Amino acid sequence: MSLSAERADLTGGPLVQVTLSALEHHAYCPRQAGLILLEDGYADDAATIRGTLMHQRVHEPGIETRGAIRTLRALPVWHDDLGLIGVCDVVEIHHDGRILPIEHKSGTYTTGGPADVQVAGQAMCLEAMFNKPVPQGLIYSGTDRRRHTVNIDQTLRERVITLAHAVRQTMTSMTLPTAPADQRCRRCSMRDMCMPRVLARTKAYTDTASTLFISRPEAAWDD
Repeated sequence: MSLSAERADLTGGPLVQVTLSALEHHAYCPRQAGLILLEDGYADDAATIRGTLMHQRVHEPGIETRGAIRTLRALPVWHDDLGLIGVCDVVEIHHDGRILPIEHKSGTYTTGGPADVQVAGQAMCLEAMFNKPVPQGLIYSGTDRRRHTVNIDQTLRERVITLAHAVRQTMTSMTLPTAPADQRCRRCSMRDMCMPRVLARTKAYTDTASTLFISRPEAAWDD
């Protein structure tokens, strides 16, 4: 979906707001995003706890100036036209006018992964708020302790818009996406809640449920 097409939806009323974190969750697994958005479901594991501890400092709102760089932490951002809203871990404003959103992740960085979508959404929100181009973002990986540059090109921007539309459809339809039951599930803290292997075998699940919960009218007379 193009930017102009998404904006055209505004003629029918305001867009349902989509959080930037929901974009990342949906990019990783639509069902994971659905469980969080529709059922308020979430479960921690060692990886998510490490991420929470890592974010404690950057999630404290604050402003710091060192040399020619002004650093903003836990900055709320939004894009009214696209119906996006969220919080940037860190935003650097450089003396030459450059604006850099920096997303902190505790794990390993994967080029083109879900984190790229999140930082691209942040960049697009910052562009709307500051009325300045934000062509790059950064992902800080706690695993290798370095920053990775993400170019916010047109392809990535279109991906943000497409994912926002998909998240919005999940929210408005109130329907959970199907379970993927693939390698992603091994690393997901929500696999016990999701039950991917069970739900992926829809016919087997239905057959088993029918035998367990079969209606027996004569059971009413057993007593």
